[in-house]
Amino acid sequence: MAGVAECATGVVMSFRYFLYVSDSKVDMLLPQIDPGFAARRTTEFGVNLPMVAAKRTTEPAQPDRFARLERVVGHLQDFGDLGTIDEPGQFFAGVLPMSSGALPDGGDASLVFFGGGNDRTVVGLGGSVRHLLGSVPGIDVAQAASSLPTMLDRLGAGSELEDEQLVDAIGDVSGRSHRAALTTVHQAVRRLQGPAQNLEFVAKRLLHGSGPGGVPVLLGSPIYVALVD
Repeated sequence: MAGVAECATGVVMSFRYFLYVSDSKVDMLLPQIDPGFAARRTTEFGVNLPMVAAKRTTEPAQPDRFARLERVVGHLQDFGDLGTIDEPGQFFAGVLPMSSGALPDGGDASLVFFGGGNDRTVVGLGGSVRHLLGSVPGIDVAQAASSLPTMLDRLGAGSELEDEQLVDAIGDVSGRSHRAALTTVHQAVRRLQGPAQNLEFVAKRLLHGSGPGGVPVLLGSPIYVALVD
């Protein structure tokens, strides 16, 4: 659980407890942001009879995963297209009460899904269980949700929305595919069970637009999700 601590100055500090960190996204973005951060210079000495040779190489390093994460998030905050829940950019950040877990009635066990919203926007975050901290071994990560079409298929697997209801929700045929996807996300968030927790996140925007009843719907693939006070 998240907690607080009082410093000597009397200031109360809030802590984040990471639930989900996408190392694959960090590994993809970090070399584009700061190539030197992900590599280290090493010197190798080799002795070959009378000759002593020194060889310098550049190798991938494994710095602390959270230092790498903070470097990526810091760059997005300072220079990237990082928006809010209501006005997302290429990426978006926020803090929301959200429920999480497996979807009922056919939800895929390789997909972790967080859902919630504020008084304006419905928000869903979906990704692979392999990025959960302390995830259970044995999940077929090769089949984990990794793309928007795959995620939408799996979110909609347990939906109670019938074809007739879907047509009504979508309205005219133009833009049907996009609005059908938004409706799928909206329904998936509604189907989540369990208590909501206050979660902080930064995510890549996958889908954004007007869903059922004109309510904005936002779907993202998280870089991280953390429990906060």
